Amino acid sequence: MSADALPTEDRSQPDEDRRVALPAILLLATCASTFWVGAVDWKPISHLDALFRGAWEVIDWRQGLLYMVVVLAVLLTHEMGHFLMALRHRIPASLPYFIPVPVIPFGTLGAVIGMEGSRANRRELFDLGVAGPLAGLAVTLPIAWIGIRMLKPDPPMPGEICFHNPLLLQCMIAWLRPDFADPSRFYLGQFNPYLMAGWVGMFVTGLNMLPISQFDGGHVAYALLGRRRAHLLARGLLIGAIPFVLYNELYGWVILLVLVVLLGVDHPPTADDRCKMGWLRLAIGWMAILIPVFCFPPMGITPQ
Repeated sequence: MSADALPTEDRSQPDEDRRVALPAILLLATCASTFWVGAVDWKPISHLDALFRGAWEVIDWRQGLLYMVVVLAVLLTHEMGHFLMALRHRIPASLPYFIPVPVIPFGTLGAVIGMEGSRANRRELFDLGVAGPLAGLAVTLPIAWIGIRMLKPDPPMPGEICFHNPLLLQCMIAWLRPDFADPSRFYLGQFNPYLMAGWVGMFVTGLNMLPISQFDGGHVAYALLGRRRAHLLARGLLIGAIPFVLYNELYGWVILLVLVVLLGVDHPPTADDRCKMGWLRLAIGWMAILIPVFCFPPMGITPQ
């Protein structure tokens, strides 16, 4: 995900050091948090008590390390897609700020990049928005493929939370593992490191490509549809999401809705909204705008 967050004035050396130090610290913290959740079978809260008692046997060091590597490969590729495209277009951008959360099954809430998007014209904004999701998805698909091939169709344990699968993952499961009874969902005990990283990768890609606000999909929709139609689409999506969340009691999405409102539902104008896109960008854009349909699971995570 990207956000307009960088001022333009010259920076002193201490400021430059901080711009590198904070992303590095957050990356190391996210390495630790993703290692931790993977090492305890993505059940960080339930294993804290055992860890405090010194029961180190609950730690699966190999699984934790493997999950850390593959999930960060997905997230880092996504963010570097944004960063390298910003460098190409000479748009000021920060290094990725990863968000470690060691108390949730993922171990992280992904990352954000601050960039001065107001300097970008319509074509450059499109490139900035679409580069991250496409790069991340290119890494996510083979990782998910490996995870599905390794999938063990064990029955869920009582009380395990349910991960609803996006449409793309359901299709991959039906193709690669026709013996799996219900491709629409996984339970926590059925995950392996590759499968969890693949699920997270699709979730992050689909979420970021929602055509609203400062999300990657908001950038793409604004560049593709123009200001008026992009704003109508964003507002319609928000209005439709509220009754869906309330009706299905998906209260975890309330945080996302609040974030969208705080960021602003409408996308701000670019440096040049009249810049022509070109047929190749239009073709990629119309395909990319459909990514949430295939990669975003509206039901998310629910109790069993």
